[in-house]
Amino acid sequence: MEIKIEAIQIAEFFNIKKFRAEFRAEAFSGSTSEVFYALTDTNRYLYVFDYGVVVFANYDAVAKSEFIHFVKNYTTTAVNLNLFEEYRIETDEKLHRALVKNDYVTVPQIDSSLLRIVMLNIGQSVALEYYEVLTDELITSSKYYILELEHRGKLSISKTDLLKYIGKVLNVKNSIVDNLYILDDPNLVWDNEELNLLNRLLKTNFDINPRFKDLDYRLQIVENNLTLFTDVLNVRESTRLEWIIIILILIEIAIALFFH
Repeated sequence: MEIKIEAIQIAEFFNIKKFRAEFRAEAFSGSTSEVFYALTDTNRYLYVFDYGVVVFANYDAVAKSEFIHFVKNYTTTAVNLNLFEEYRIETDEKLHRALVKNDYVTVPQIDSSLLRIVMLNIGQSVALEYYEVLTDELITSSKYYILELEHRGKLSISKTDLLKYIGKVLNVKNSIVDNLYILDDPNLVWDNEELNLLNRLLKTNFDINPRFKDLDYRLQIVENNLTLFTDVLNVRESTRLEWIIIILILIEIAIALFFH
């Protein structure tokens, strides 16, 4: 038996509460931030996360397209970066424990709880990829301004544009901080030794924890650059104010001399 799994980053955020209320299926498990469905009548499985990721299992192209069209009604900002990840689950009854490879995992048997763990880790991996793309863009743009400082000794960016850039950085960081729970292990792994082992093997396979630490490190670099840019602009503004004051004093002296 083989089950194909595909995780897709569809949006920045899903309204899980509204989606659950209007999606005509009973959830196998869920919370305010995620919901997992075991659609046994069609042998399909579905995992929806509020950070904009949907994970499909046993969905054909038509059914997947129909659901994506439906779930977009519950998004805030669509993501059109073609971010997805595919994985497979295979069964081998002779095995005593899960065997995790780069693009598939082999297990003795498949049930809804096992599928949920596999789909969770793939969803986390795609979400991290999305944040990696965002932080790469921020680092690339900050490098441009650093090179400008190196070659010209000044920044051409305006105060308004810098504030917009700072807002973008803070928005990305807040999104990541808000979704810190994606690294948390679901409660069911603590009650099942086999699922706990599978979860740890998958996290290692997808480099979940190292990638998150790398994200945090990259954002720290961008924040340090922002501090530098802000200081440079503050100096520029101070210099401009000093010249304005000097000009006003000179005008006042000229007026005084003229009338006397």
